[in-house]
Amino acid sequence: MDVRSSEVTIPAGEARLTADLLMPAEPVGVVAFAHGSGSSRHSPRNVAVAHVLNGSALGTVLVDLLTPAEDAVDARTAELRFDIGLLAGRLAGIVDWLAAERPFGPVPIGLFGASTGAAAALVAAAERPDLVKAVVSRGGRPDLAGPALGTVRAPTLLLVGGLDEQVITLNEQAQDALPETAELTIVPGATHLFEEPGALEQVAHEAATWFTTHLR
Repeated sequence: MDVRSSEVTIPAGEARLTADLLMPAEPVGVVAFAHGSGSSRHSPRNVAVAHVLNGSALGTVLVDLLTPAEDAVDARTAELRFDIGLLAGRLAGIVDWLAAERPFGPVPIGLFGASTGAAAALVAAAERPDLVKAVVSRGGRPDLAGPALGTVRAPTLLLVGGLDEQVITLNEQAQDALPETAELTIVPGATHLFEEPGALEQVAHEAATWFTTHLR
């Protein structure tokens, strides 16, 4: 698989965010990742999913939504990782940068969010309805997007582990608030982090299918 990798700095408001771009030879779309609480762009789960998306001709952006200074504060207080407004604003800035700079070409944009990053992705999708064309949530907390759920226009796939009962309930509630283009898929036998054999592979396959369907 011919995939080029590069590290870039993306302006998002007053912040400058470090991101890894993974670019297939002829991308048909690009997906920006919003990692979960306490994680980073080096999350092995998101990197694994990104590689599967690359194999489906999708470019990927793995990005840290907090600056190093903010990350140091968050490591002590855990307060910024739950600041959905801040994270969504950063993600919207990344979407704007992708649309303006077009590092992957003039391709449609999708968002992939894990845990609290799912809420940030949905709020950003609501704020950029003409730019964000699809959203996937992995073990996410879409409920934390609040009233923004009702204004999301992008087709949304909610992926939850079958053993993650509390999060299933929260995702069912979020699905009811989202437009009819939202789907909930339960991964049998999987817990919150999808560490069981084959679970993350199913997540990656479902995400790749969703994005290639809605971004082409």
